[in-house]
Amino acid sequence: MTLSDTQLRSLSPLALAYIGDAVYELFVRSCYLVPPQRVQAYHRQVVSQVRAEQQAHYLELLRPHLTQAEEEITRRGRNAAPKRRQRAQPADYQQATALEALMGYLYLTDSQRLVEVLSYLPLNEEAP
Repeated sequence: MTLSDTQLRSLSPLALAYIGDAVYELFVRSCYLVPPQRVQAYHRQVVSQVRAEQQAHYLELLRPHLTQAEEEITRRGRNAAPKRRQRAQPADYQQATALEALMGYLYLTDSQRLVEVLSYLPLNEEAP
């Protein structure tokens, strides 16, 4: 999908996070596809990587690799995170929303950069 600059600028950070959530989860799912396992095992591994706490941790790992424009997207995503109670700590939830906004932005603007950024994530390690 190709969006014009005007269309892209009109998207809210939460809209970027909405699409970024799907992009990130699909990426994580694809990382755990091999070796073949039972669906329960896939699910357990993926859930450990898509939790807000883990996403917040991964955003911190990515920060040294982000451009100023990407940092701005994460700032907007963090500030737009809903303030209502979640299962995660509010700070973790804000950081997770920031990561998802970044994933959505890169998916819509630069797929090669998205792949590069995702390559920095240590997804084969156990979640803390």
